[in-house]
Amino acid sequence: MDNNLTAIAARLGLPDFLPGWVWLVGAGPGDPGLITALGLHAVASADFILYDSLVDETLLGLAKPGAGRIFVGKRAGVRSCNQEDLSQLLADLAGQGHRVLRLKGGDPFVFGRGGEEARELARRNIPFRIVPGITAGIGGLAYAGIPVTHRDTNASVTFLTGHGADGQLPPHDWRALAKASPTLVLYMAHKHAAAIAAQLMAAGRDSHEPVAIIANAARSEQTVIVTDLAGLGRAAEQCPVLSIIVIGQNVKLRGELDWLVKSAAV
Repeated sequence: MDNNLTAIAARLGLPDFLPGWVWLVGAGPGDPGLITALGLHAVASADFILYDSLVDETLLGLAKPGAGRIFVGKRAGVRSCNQEDLSQLLADLAGQGHRVLRLKGGDPFVFGRGGEEARELARRNIPFRIVPGITAGIGGLAYAGIPVTHRDTNASVTFLTGHGADGQLPPHDWRALAKASPTLVLYMAHKHAAAIAAQLMAAGRDSHEPVAIIANAARSEQTVIVTDLAGLGRAAEQCPVLSIIVIGQNVKLRGELDWLVKSAAV
């Protein structure tokens, strides 16, 4: 491990990454600076790093010399490693006494497969640690100047996925969702954005309610489209698939709080 990182780990009292362990680490959304100190410690200590497509590869440059780097994510909708094979690979590498890092974008337990992977490791009696990360539904909104909560607009927020395991729109109780939470944050909702808007409006949400689509959140190429619920489907057609959708009055605060654009202009 880099001497500076070693000193930081010691100063913070971070746990050792022991041989034969698997650490499931959230790298945060986009910006590599959003990884936690514990996550950075894991990157610098691991013998093997199995990483997703959402992980900024700058982080891989902080791995120790000789560390194996294995891409296990998806690109262009093609899965390079199915879940069963991935679980087997994690188990095999840990069983050989390696320090194995499963590096995931965002947070491992927020609409990722961290829970599935951790359960499989537990079933195989392989020791593991979970290192939470900043999820895109919070960090991505912050980089767009949209608070996920604000005292003047919402006292609750609901996170949901717009893409089921079968690729279809999940059978949410749209009437309950429409009434229960003033702010909705949707992951993987690009494909079904128009249908989601229609369901929410049919359940009573205002067609003029503000909506933002944040594409490539917390990355240099981040783009934000602000529209309303009625225009969500059309707006989604203009955005990359990699996006977060937020519905609610918080979106109006972006005009004052879009710090990323303002900092770029300095």
